[in-house]
Amino acid sequence: QVVLIESGGGLVQAGGSLRLSCESSGSNLSRAHIGWFRQGPGKEREFVARINWFNLSTDYADSVKGRFTISRDNAKDTVYLHMNSLKPEDTGTYYCNARFNPDWTSAGNLGSWGQGTQVTVSS
Repeated sequence: QVVLIESGGGLVQAGGSLRLSCESSGSNLSRAHIGWFRQGPGKEREFVARINWFNLSTDYADSVKGRFTISRDNAKDTVYLHMNSLKPEDTGTYYCNARFNPDWTSAGNLGSWGQGTQVTVSS
Protein backbone atom coordinates (compact mmCIF):
# COMPACT_ATOMS: atom_id res chain seq x y z
CA GLN A 1 0.00 0.00 0.00
CA VAL A 2 1.16 3.49 -0.88
CA VAL A 3 0.04 6.61 0.95
CA LEU A 4 -0.45 9.61 -1.32
CA ILE A 5 -1.08 13.25 -0.49
CA GLU A 6 -1.86 15.78 -3.19
CA SER A 7 -1.44 19.51 -2.83
CA GLY A 8 -1.04 22.65 -4.90
CA GLY A 9 -4.54 23.09 -6.25
CA GLY A 10 -6.28 26.41 -6.29
CA LEU A 11 -8.01 29.05 -8.34
CA VAL A 12 -6.23 30.37 -11.40
CA GLN A 13 -7.20 32.41 -14.42
CA ALA A 14 -7.18 30.92 -17.89
CA GLY A 15 -3.69 30.96 -19.30
CA GLY A 16 -2.14 30.71 -15.89
CA SER A 17 -0.11 27.98 -14.28
CA LEU A 18 -0.18 25.72 -11.25
CA ARG A 19 2.10 23.05 -9.87
CA LEU A 20 0.55 20.08 -8.17
CA SER A 21 2.51 17.89 -5.80
CA CYS A 22 2.04 14.25 -4.91
CA GLU A 23 3.91 13.13 -1.84
CA SER A 24 4.13 9.39 -1.45
CA SER A 25 5.41 6.71 0.87
CA GLY A 26 5.55 2.95 0.59
CA SER A 27 7.03 0.27 -1.61
CA ASN A 28 8.82 1.51 -4.70
CA LEU A 29 7.41 -1.38 -6.69
CA SER A 30 3.90 -0.42 -5.64
CA ARG A 31 4.51 3.04 -7.08
CA ALA A 32 6.30 1.96 -10.23
CA HIS A 33 3.85 4.18 -12.07
CA ILE A 34 2.71 7.46 -10.54
CA GLY A 35 -0.18 8.99 -12.39
CA TRP A 36 -2.33 12.06 -12.28
CA PHE A 37 -6.03 11.78 -12.99
CA ARG A 38 -8.79 14.33 -12.86
CA GLN A 39 -12.53 14.47 -12.62
CA GLY A 40 -14.31 17.54 -13.91
CA PRO A 41 -17.90 18.56 -13.17
CA GLY A 42 -20.26 16.00 -14.65
CA LYS A 43 -17.41 13.97 -16.09
CA GLU A 44 -15.80 10.63 -15.44
CA ARG A 45 -12.37 10.48 -13.90
CA GLU A 46 -9.79 10.52 -16.67
CA PHE A 47 -6.10 9.93 -17.12
CA VAL A 48 -3.90 13.02 -17.32
CA ALA A 49 -0.26 11.97 -17.05
CA ARG A 50 2.03 9.34 -15.59
CA ILE A 51 5.68 8.85 -14.81
CA ASN A 52 7.64 5.68 -14.19
CA TRP A 53 9.20 5.88 -10.76
CA PHE A 54 12.41 4.21 -11.87
CA ASN A 55 13.19 5.18 -15.46
CA LEU A 56 11.23 8.49 -15.57
CA SER A 57 9.37 7.54 -18.71
CA THR A 58 6.29 9.75 -19.13
CA ASP A 59 2.96 9.70 -20.93
CA TYR A 60 0.27 12.32 -21.33
CA ALA A 61 -3.33 12.54 -22.35
CA ASP A 62 -3.77 14.27 -25.69
CA SER A 63 -5.80 17.01 -24.04
CA VAL A 64 -2.86 18.16 -21.91
CA LYS A 65 0.12 17.24 -24.05
CA GLY A 66 2.37 20.22 -24.58
CA ARG A 67 0.85 22.09 -21.64
CA PHE A 68 1.40 19.78 -18.66
CA THR A 69 4.65 18.24 -17.49
CA ILE A 70 5.01 15.45 -14.97
CA SER A 71 8.29 15.04 -13.11
CA ARG A 72 9.85 13.44 -10.07
CA ASP A 73 12.00 15.09 -7.44
CA ASN A 74 15.06 12.87 -7.18
CA ALA A 75 15.65 13.84 -3.55
CA LYS A 76 12.08 13.46 -2.38
CA ASP A 77 9.25 10.98 -2.71
CA THR A 78 7.34 13.59 -4.64
CA VAL A 79 5.93 13.74 -8.14
CA TYR A 80 4.88 17.05 -9.64
CA LEU A 81 2.43 18.04 -12.30
CA HIS A 82 3.34 21.38 -13.84
CA MET A 83 0.28 22.79 -15.54
CA ASN A 84 0.70 25.66 -17.98
CA SER A 85 -1.69 27.50 -20.28
CA LEU A 86 -4.59 26.34 -18.18
CA LYS A 87 -8.05 26.28 -19.69
CA PRO A 88 -11.46 26.31 -18.02
CA GLU A 89 -11.94 22.71 -19.13
CA ASP A 90 -8.97 21.77 -16.97
CA THR A 91 -11.14 22.46 -13.94
CA GLY A 92 -11.63 19.46 -11.70
CA THR A 93 -10.39 17.44 -8.81
CA TYR A 94 -6.93 16.09 -9.48
CA TYR A 95 -5.94 12.76 -7.98
CA CYS A 96 -2.58 11.11 -7.64
CA ASN A 97 -2.35 7.37 -8.18
CA ALA A 98 0.40 4.83 -7.56
CA ARG A 99 0.40 1.37 -9.07
CA PHE A 100 2.57 -1.50 -10.15
CA ASN A 101 0.25 -2.49 -12.98
CA PRO A 102 1.54 -1.05 -16.28
CA ASP A 103 -2.03 -0.20 -17.34
CA TRP A 104 -1.46 3.34 -16.15
CA THR A 105 -4.30 4.95 -18.06
CA SER A 106 -6.99 3.04 -16.20
CA ALA A 107 -9.02 5.41 -14.04
CA GLY A 108 -10.64 2.60 -12.07
CA ASN A 109 -9.92 1.45 -8.57
CA LEU A 110 -6.41 0.18 -9.27
CA GLY A 111 -3.48 0.82 -6.98
CA SER A 112 -3.51 3.53 -4.34
CA TRP A 113 -5.26 6.89 -4.59
CA GLY A 114 -4.93 10.18 -2.81
CA GLN A 115 -7.88 12.27 -1.71
CA GLY A 116 -7.46 14.83 -4.46
CA THR A 117 -6.78 18.53 -4.81
CA GLN A 118 -9.15 20.98 -6.45
CA VAL A 119 -8.14 22.98 -9.50
CA THR A 120 -10.44 25.71 -10.74
CA VAL A 121 -9.65 27.66 -13.89
CA SER A 122 -11.66 30.80 -14.52
CA SER A 123 -11.83 33.15 -17.46
